[in-house]
Amino acid sequence: MSPLITRRRAAAAVLTTALLIPLAACGDSGSDQAKGKDKDSGSKAASSASGAPKADLTVLAAASLTDVFKEAGAAYEKENPGTRVTFSFAGSQELAAQVKQGAPADALVTADTRTMDGLTGETGTPAVIAKNRLVIAVGEGNPEKVENLEDLSDAKLKVVLAAPEVPVGRYSKQILDAQKIAVKPVSQEPNVRAVLSKVELGEADAGIVYKTDAATATDKVDAIDIPDAENAVASYPAATLKGSKHSEAAAAFVAWLSTPAAQKILQGAGFQQP
Repeated sequence: MSPLITRRRAAAAVLTTALLIPLAACGDSGSDQAKGKDKDSGSKAASSASGAPKADLTVLAAASLTDVFKEAGAAYEKENPGTRVTFSFAGSQELAAQVKQGAPADALVTADTRTMDGLTGETGTPAVIAKNRLVIAVGEGNPEKVENLEDLSDAKLKVVLAAPEVPVGRYSKQILDAQKIAVKPVSQEPNVRAVLSKVELGEADAGIVYKTDAATATDKVDAIDIPDAENAVASYPAATLKGSKHSEAAAAFVAWLSTPAAQKILQGAGFQQP
């Protein structure tokens, strides 16, 4: 073989190799792009139709939210397939204690701002999602003829209040003190639902509860309105918990509580606009 032919073949081989290198690089880039698309698709699949990340959320909520939050949770799960919301209801002071003890949860909703403010280092920035007012709960038909707060001072009347460390108990004390009404309760309960239960069962003649709680037991109790000038307004702040393992999903749920859909459910249960 002549030296000329050999040199020509060598040159052709170098040219071919030079052409193949960019093609190989293009092939790798395409593969990476495809992988990126697959990754994006997987990420989107892990989110619900509304864009909120899927997760099993645990929400600590004030006892007075028991009925309405069950409805709200079902609505949220329907809007966000793949997400499950589990509630733990108790007095706000009990919930605060659980948070401080490191209970595994994702969000918190209390019946007062004071309790939430005491957990500043444990929560995200809270937002008030609803408000409430107090009423006097009495047995069906109001057998003791209770008409106002003053009537609760009657020593013959069995009155039940929430303990003063409970938001509704603190509100109750606030309005009674403002009217200079002395009431000696036969018991002080750990949450508003316990007060309502005592009246429902006939173990108490009257008790001070939230308007929304009395509305859940209209077949067993009557609600005596307290004039606005003598009443108190309860605010319900909601916040994510810094210890949550699902921070984005928790934030999405807390934000949803202020949306028209959630507000319609809350106000339908008797809660006031925040």
